[in-house]
Amino acid sequence: MKFKLTLLLILLISGFAQAQIRKIPAAVTEAFKARYPHAEKVAWKDEITSFEAQFTLNGFAMTADFNSKGEWQNSEKKIKFTDLPAAVNDGFKKSRYADWETTNVVEIDKNSESLQYRIEVKKSAVQKKYLFFDTNGRLIRDAITI
Repeated sequence: MKFKLTLLLILLISGFAQAQIRKIPAAVTEAFKARYPHAEKVAWKDEITSFEAQFTLNGFAMTADFNSKGEWQNSEKKIKFTDLPAAVNDGFKKSRYADWETTNVVEIDKNSESLQYRIEVKKSAVQKKYLFFDTNGRLIRDAITI
């Protein structure tokens, strides 16, 4: 009985955590439709300081963030490692992480910044990093993943 109550409580809490906190403003949805008119399977998340759309565009899984005024902030597109630009692929191969296993690759387009690529790599179950490259294949920074 105690187990059933605990399980029920966990399910209720997780349901509330995933519930939409605020209604998505019309300015946000209109800006999204204008920027991504062919987006499919759109789902919204309230990120407190912004609104995130998760969607599919031309076969790619994507996210896009907008502020409450509908101003686009950034987008991320999940791509395959083989789809990286040659300069980024070369930069990765020349980095000290070249022998690490790649797990995820994302193209990041930020408002007022140049395009970046984030490559998630791991050497073991404990050693995992995000590598950020510019379009010229220069490693900008690395960050530990959780």
